[in-house]
Amino acid sequence: MSQNVAFLGLGVMGFPMAGHLARAGHKVTVFNRTAARAQDWVGKHGGKAAPTPAAAAKGAEIVFACVGNDDDLRSILQGPNGAFAGMAKGSVFVDHTTASAEVARESAERATGLGLGFLDAPVSGGQAGAENGKLTVMVGGDPTQFDRVKPVIDAYARACTLLGPVGAGQLTKMVNQICIAGLVQGLSEGVNFALKAGLDPKLVIDTISKGAAQSWQMENRALTMADGKFNFGFAVNWMRKDLDICLNEAKRNGARLPVTALVDQFYALVQARGGGRWDTSSLIQLLMKD
Repeated sequence: MSQNVAFLGLGVMGFPMAGHLARAGHKVTVFNRTAARAQDWVGKHGGKAAPTPAAAAKGAEIVFACVGNDDDLRSILQGPNGAFAGMAKGSVFVDHTTASAEVARESAERATGLGLGFLDAPVSGGQAGAENGKLTVMVGGDPTQFDRVKPVIDAYARACTLLGPVGAGQLTKMVNQICIAGLVQGLSEGVNFALKAGLDPKLVIDTISKGAAQSWQMENRALTMADGKFNFGFAVNWMRKDLDICLNEAKRNGARLPVTALVDQFYALVQARGGGRWDTSSLIQLLMKD
């Protein structure tokens, strides 16, 4: 069923996600801080562009957002030009930003006071997942609100799961990033070892990916790592932002993250080498070059 929706934030993820909503038949109004980007989206997908988050949210049954961090989220939600100011009572805000559980709870409390719904719904799958409509969406919030928005989210998701109350989506995304961090470091060491040992990396990866070492990272990044190619999506700068969120949350809940903290510092070294915009598989650079 077609709905009036808004999408705030048209970066490498938001632009294609909003496009999937339009292709699914929804009436989409978009907002982006760089207005030209919003006009580009309208030129490609139709719909409308709005000058502020409040204007985009006016008349929308569901307002989606995918921005950079906690402060970016607050900036598009709050104030006279923020999304909450334009939303009608009973509408739902769905936040796809990877942010802290704290800002999710804070935003949900504010939304509840205004008669609005709020779901934190970070995604995994990267730029390719957004473009192909195959993202994994991790949601925290009210089950009734979740049931209402899930059929719309399905336009760009291969999986959309309610994990618990508000904040649970962000906490699950932290688990996702913690697992990826250690995995990519292990893969970097394995690929580098294969190269140093004089093995054919393609043959090695083809063989071991059929066993217990198999992973998405292995199948999609191992050979590009061996070739020294690091322009495949999710950047080191963004990974460090996410790991900072993980490490701060761990200080609050008492979880020990020794490997995650170490890999975070490895990524800091990649940044120091000018690799902040390289994708996360660039960890291998620290092993291949002194």
